[in-house]
Amino acid sequence: MRAWLLGLLLVLSLGAAAFEPIEFRDAAEEARFRDLSAELRCVMCQNQSLADSNAQIAQDLRLQVLELMREGKSDDEIKDYLVARYSEFVLYDPPVRPATWLLWFGPAALLLGGAVVVVVVVKRRSRQAPAETSPDDGQEW
Repeated sequence: MRAWLLGLLLVLSLGAAAFEPIEFRDAAEEARFRDLSAELRCVMCQNQSLADSNAQIAQDLRLQVLELMREGKSDDEIKDYLVARYSEFVLYDPPVRPATWLLWFGPAALLLGGAVVVVVVVKRRSRQAPAETSPDDGQEW
């Protein structure tokens, strides 16, 4: 039990050392960094932004983003750099173009298609409603 506890403490201390806080030059740099890292997706954690992810690659990408910012790159240039390396998956908001039409319009098309199917089925069933039967339909119960 004691060895397990020491091992856990060692892992936690190593993990904490790997994610040291980033030092910003000023509040404007910090605000820009936070906005940009919230718009970028962690390439390992599929549904987390760079800002939210604890993965090592996310930490590396955050440092890369900060380095590119300090080199004077614009937000679009930083995004283009990351897209060139990791594809458009790294963007939470990919641009609307033929390659991403399914992503952008697919859910609406599915919803519309489902509504059409429901309307068609309801109309067919209303036309095929059984004729009212008389109380004496010839069957013995």
